[in-house]
Amino acid sequence: MSERKRTILLWILAVLVLGAIVLALYATGFFDAISSQKKLEAYIQASTPWSHLVFFGVQLASVVLAPIPSNITAAVGGVLFGMLPAFLLTWTAVVLGSLIVFALARVLGQKFASQFVGKKLSEKYLDVIRRKQDVFLLMAFLFPFFPDDLLCILAGLSDISWKRFLALCLLARPWGLLVASAVGGSALDLPIWGMVLIGIAGIAVFVLAMKYGDRVEQAILERLKK
Repeated sequence: MSERKRTILLWILAVLVLGAIVLALYATGFFDAISSQKKLEAYIQASTPWSHLVFFGVQLASVVLAPIPSNITAAVGGVLFGMLPAFLLTWTAVVLGSLIVFALARVLGQKFASQFVGKKLSEKYLDVIRRKQDVFLLMAFLFPFFPDDLLCILAGLSDISWKRFLALCLLARPWGLLVASAVGGSALDLPIWGMVLIGIAGIAVFVLAMKYGDRVEQAILERLKK
């Protein structure tokens, strides 16, 4: 089979699978449920005794289809199931979803990525991802100021390896989800001023990492070579 035919078949398969998922979610009232936290909680609770599986599916869809941020649904999971179950389900779903969109972009290329990310965001982030892969993706995954699910698609267009991408997802993506699950499960209660301070600190760390990340990386490598 030629490369062109293979790409066309993969395109058709991706469209059919994603289309089926969208139709299934629409039929079950998912898109109406995500309009508010209470509706989403009711949507998941209504699926008992399969509520944990439905929650996992919601989290997976939030990455692949990106209708809502995973942190919001993680907080809902914390309310329904407690901090630890919500976090583990969310972390697993987010990592799996990140790998799925990464794989789709790597196989189907720029045209597929542009359909989801859009030209504006692609132009804004793709060059940075290609030039400063680890530093940028690590910061983007750690802090809630970037469209991290969409960045996973763009990462598939770079030359970053599967192992490095998976390692970044496993190490950097869980922390925001853990905090959201803890807040939802009432294990952590942050005042507004505390969230503001965390946000400011996150921006400062990101700016410093983007400016001095290459120097720090080189210094570490040189030290390890000694």
